[in-house]
Amino acid sequence: MSGRIRETRPGFATALVAALALAMIALGLWRLESSRAGLSIERLASTDGPPIWLYQQADATAETAPIVVIAHGFAGSRQLMDAYALTLARAGYRVLSFDFLGHGRNRTPLSGALDEVAGATQRLLAETEQVIALALKMDDAGTGIALLGHSMATDILARAALRAPSVKAVVGVAVYSDAITATGPDNLLILNGAWEPRLHPHALRYLRQIDPTAEMGQTVRDPANGLGRRAVIAPSVEHVGILYSPTALAETVAWLDATFARASPLGAVQATGPWIVLLLTGIVLLAGPLATLLAAALPSATGPARFSPLRLKAGGFTAVMLISALGAVALAGGLTYGLNDLLGMRLLPVLVADYLLLHLAIQGVFALILAKRFSGASGWRDLIGPAPVLPALLLVAYGLGVFGVALDRYGGSFITTPERAPIIAVLALGAVPLMLADAVLTEGGRAPLWRRLTLRLVFFASLGAAVALNPGKLFFLAISFPVIVLFFIAYGWMGRSVALAARTPTAAGLGLGLCLAWALGVTFPYFILL
Repeated sequence: MSGRIRETRPGFATALVAALALAMIALGLWRLESSRAGLSIERLASTDGPPIWLYQQADATAETAPIVVIAHGFAGSRQLMDAYALTLARAGYRVLSFDFLGHGRNRTPLSGALDEVAGATQRLLAETEQVIALALKMDDAGTGIALLGHSMATDILARAALRAPSVKAVVGVAVYSDAITATGPDNLLILNGAWEPRLHPHALRYLRQIDPTAEMGQTVRDPANGLGRRAVIAPSVEHVGILYSPTALAETVAWLDATFARASPLGAVQATGPWIVLLLTGIVLLAGPLATLLAAALPSATGPARFSPLRLKAGGFTAVMLISALGAVALAGGLTYGLNDLLGMRLLPVLVADYLLLHLAIQGVFALILAKRFSGASGWRDLIGPAPVLPALLLVAYGLGVFGVALDRYGGSFITTPERAPIIAVLALGAVPLMLADAVLTEGGRAPLWRRLTLRLVFFASLGAAVALNPGKLFFLAISFPVIVLFFIAYGWMGRSVALAARTPTAAGLGLGLCLAWALGVTFPYFILL
């Protein structure tokens, strides 16, 4: 018993971790805020159209700086493109960065078929042209504008550039578009990550539309004359990492400088990716010492004696894990589309959220019922233990109010709009049972490592099986995979710290369930199928 008490009593190790975490947070904040020093970043007032932010040097004059319009990819946001926006602003450009329909702070839902040019693409294109029109009004010097986009936006921007002669250059990050031809768009820079080889043949094809003998890394024609083209592979990055690649950022500045006959100042390129990781890692690590302080403040009624290991042998654990996963795969799809047909509409105006809600709920509820059965627990309280509300709420407050706010400022949109609040609330009906089951089966992080890893791998396998069985309807479920992986890494650590402090896994399960519902609710595009 005394050994467990020492786990939650502040000591030298706890103080050392706290000091390290605070140092990481301070260094990360300093470097990230330094990248914004001397810049003006403001949201433009607008009664209609998408939310737009203007990035420029604080002393910039409107007549001299060329304008670059930046657009994010599918399920992205304006913040995700900040490395490019900040770099270009520091280089002396003015940047208009915006949130697409159904993304980030944009409160208007996206609609239309996603796989048809005449569907959602046309709505995104019309919205982009609104931002281009604003950029052209701001282009007092008449130098023209440039466009920069990631992933899905590369197709939208290629089409927009072909319809706007004032667009002098396009920078495509992780490019794929059927709209790119030998005649346009003008001055196209293609940036792909080395760890995304499926895009490399397309980049070479776009390059060889102009010169059949061209190779990657070669500039075809002179961008100063209008129809230049270049394709570059950024080393050691993939689809998201390329948004922070120093190589890609430097290539972007050099390409736009060549287009607009400018010479940007040295030091404009500042890769923020490592500092974002450092800051968020520090926040996660700090949760441990804070939870230890929480343990010391909790009433003795929730002391160490309250925590009892789950009486579940390896065979029973395996059965619980597999049956609940297979049950979710077998039932969630039929229930989702049956309810959709019955109601004549989807339950939630977010892509694949209907299915995900039921998948999470079924897997979580099945796992809890089976765990009670195989463990021999006399009742639910015997299985899950006490559920202190305060530790759960503190976990939510820290996870959303500290980690989430930092992520929203430096990494990607995490602060929700009012339209998404009901979606998050409904998703919690599935996320809370799943995370309660996860907390029980992992004993709040005390279970052997193999159990914790296997449980998460089986969960991902169940989602992967669902996509494989119905790729036409559930393809976009894959968007949730990296979100949930990062969730288990970051929030999982914070939840484990709280579970050890509260001496019950239920506190972590409740808190993490609410945090997972929030993370999923703000990630998927707000979408209405017409």
